[in-house]
Amino acid sequence: MKRSPLITAALVGLSLLCATSAALAQGKSDFGKREYDSNCAGCHGTKGHGDGPYNSYLTKSSSDLSAVAKKNGGVFPYQRLYEVIDGRQAVALHGPRDMPIWGADYLAKAAGDYMDVPYDPEVYVRNRVAALLDYVARLQVK
Repeated sequence: MKRSPLITAALVGLSLLCATSAALAQGKSDFGKREYDSNCAGCHGTKGHGDGPYNSYLTKSSSDLSAVAKKNGGVFPYQRLYEVIDGRQAVALHGPRDMPIWGADYLAKAAGDYMDVPYDPEVYVRNRVAALLDYVARLQVK
């Protein structure tokens, strides 16, 4: 029996779709975890307990990011942490600003990443900080 070209094309397309879906499911990327691992884990540790490998070089110990909600009455203070990460709010307990201002760092990276394409730098920074905060929220202990 001879198949029509339309049926053959549909079967090929369906098999490609299934293969692509399977590949995407296996290689699912966690953007927030990637942000955390590259920018925060050095000081705060891989699980957020404040035990990162750079902690011994700091003048003050890193905070335990896994207990932020617990210390805040069970509520994750998203807006306050956003402002700390973005650089708009100082960390009172630290005195002078010890933690890097990631908002400024993200903004500088955006300029390099999108120099040939129009983009909104505020959206770029907001998305990276939001992804990072989403991951930190998932680190919270119960």
